[in-house]
Amino acid sequence: MTTPGVPMSTAHTAVIGAGFGGLAAALTLAEQGQKVVLFESLRYPGGCASTFEKGGARYETGATLFSGLGPGGLFERWRQQHDMDVAFTTPDVPITLRSPSGELPIPADRDRFITGLCALPNAPEVSLRRFFRDQGAVAEALWPMLDDPGRLVPFGPGGLSWHVKRLARYLPLIGHVGRPALHLLARHGLADWRPLRTWVDACSQITVQASAADAEAPFALSTLDYTFRGTGHIHGGIGVLAKAMVTAIRRAGGTVHLASRVRSLTRSGAGWRVAARGHSVDVDQIVGNVLPDAMDALLGTQQLGALDRTVSAGWAACMLYLRLDPTADVPPEPHHLQLIADEHAPLVEGNHIFVSISGADEDRAPDGQRTVTISTHIRPDRLLEDAGQTVHAVHNRMQSTLRTLAPEVDGATVHRMTASPRTWSRFTGRSAGRVGGVPRTVGLHNYGSLGPQQVQPGVWLVGDSVFPGQSTLATALGGAATARAVLRAAPR
Repeated sequence: MTTPGVPMSTAHTAVIGAGFGGLAAALTLAEQGQKVVLFESLRYPGGCASTFEKGGARYETGATLFSGLGPGGLFERWRQQHDMDVAFTTPDVPITLRSPSGELPIPADRDRFITGLCALPNAPEVSLRRFFRDQGAVAEALWPMLDDPGRLVPFGPGGLSWHVKRLARYLPLIGHVGRPALHLLARHGLADWRPLRTWVDACSQITVQASAADAEAPFALSTLDYTFRGTGHIHGGIGVLAKAMVTAIRRAGGTVHLASRVRSLTRSGAGWRVAARGHSVDVDQIVGNVLPDAMDALLGTQQLGALDRTVSAGWAACMLYLRLDPTADVPPEPHHLQLIADEHAPLVEGNHIFVSISGADEDRAPDGQRTVTISTHIRPDRLLEDAGQTVHAVHNRMQSTLRTLAPEVDGATVHRMTASPRTWSRFTGRSAGRVGGVPRTVGLHNYGSLGPQQVQPGVWLVGDSVFPGQSTLATALGGAATARAVLRAAPR
């Protein structure tokens, strides 16, 4: 069935959602000569990792750091191959962690960070170095997989043999499977050494969405290397990279429709008909960079309830968006703060906030002002009753944490906006304001599905609910891997 006045076309594959999973899938397919059409309901690409404009200022949608643009990284290869106009810098200290225990700079160099920890008063140096020896073995086993989507299922040329050659590196993982990250700290007598415990908890919360006591160890321990693996800042905001990928898709022969929400997916012969705002297209296959409940709604099914429940067990976001006076006493380069008001309380609901501050030379706001994005986690079920009062209390806690631990930012604020999970949902198109993907809590369930997910013949999911998920780089890698599966399944 067609809608009168809506143009009808055909393509090999339709991609729904221009988050980085969808962008990566569309670019990979276009590079291989597929006729691909990408639909995005918002006016700008990027999804959770986007840059939006409000009141003449440009803010990161979510407070975030970024990886994959270092030497050999996925985005760096795309940047060079497609001549993307994207400037990337790696700060000397990507994150500074502040808590009642003090300030802990987290530099880009791993050895420097370990040396700094060992230099703290009464630091158990021998135990610390043994912990990082074991943690480093986990990180070195898993991180190189993120350099090339061909190393993920379905393996690209040489992908399987690459893993076979590295089997010895995977042996240290065996003792961590099915255990929390806290187990390794306890093994080395460090579970109660506050500087390390606070850092591990804070890092785990923003990467694998769980505390050290709850996080599956191989995932959490590997992501402790996050700031040491080419992580940094994109000049002008992460949306610059998202827009550059849209340009690359179009140059490779793909079609991108922004502000074009997909309304339904129906069977059309051996393929599918995608009905979107202003466009309809018949395709062989569909890639959905959407949450499971949204895919069920488009298909008119209820088959993804189990996956949706795992996503619902995760987090929603409360946000603050600030503009700073240009004379603010903060470093001129872009930088990030993790602030924890109470190290002994759960790192959620304003007790733990992540702060991203734009660089002084980025021209993000009027009159030389700088923009700041601040985020915290909140359980979606906390919003079922009296959501307004709950969100108001979380925003007050966020502002209190900022005022106490980053007074130089709070005191320089000249404009402030709040955003609830409902607002976040409007910014990103994600129901209930969900963020961060499926929490990697302890258990073997994390290893049940390590490849692309085909939910119906010719219909695939990508994004942070699909392995490897979690980060912008991981969702892009999953999108590229799924694109290879789509190519293998394409009608000849």
